[in-house]
Amino acid sequence: MPYIREILTDGHPTLRRVAKRVNPKEIREPLFQQLIDDMFETMYAAPGVGLAAPQINVSKRLFVMDVHDDEHEPAVVINPKIEELGEEIELREGCLSVPGLVGEIVRFKRAAVSGLDRHGEKIRIEGEGLLAQCLQHEIDHLNGALYIDRAKNLRPAVTDEEKETAEA
Repeated sequence: MPYIREILTDGHPTLRRVAKRVNPKEIREPLFQQLIDDMFETMYAAPGVGLAAPQINVSKRLFVMDVHDDEHEPAVVINPKIEELGEEIELREGCLSVPGLVGEIVRFKRAAVSGLDRHGEKIRIEGEGLLAQCLQHEIDHLNGALYIDRAKNLRPAVTDEEKETAEA
């Protein structure tokens, strides 16, 4: 049964470490599958649209995401690699590991990421908008980076729209 794990906040050293590559043989192990279930449970409870393993103090290269649209199913991406990126755009962003704050960050409008799914099968996810933003944000986590490292106008979330962004 999945359980909710504690989400680390800025200042914890695991958030600043480059996460280790997952050995594909490990993916089918029950403990690894439990980790994936726990990550979804934690992300939905937060609530958020993405969660990287380092955010729950597991320094492994995987993340879960669910952008809640009709085109994309909830996904697990293990050992992700960015394949292509489109033009740049400035977006408002928040993070579960930096609660209550929002800021503007330059991201690519479109992104494509390849990796392995929860069964160890190759997958490729591509899109724009929130999906592209989420892919880039979660991969930053795997590389030990937080959006606040590059964000401008970092501020407490005040409006309802900002609070919604801060909680994603």
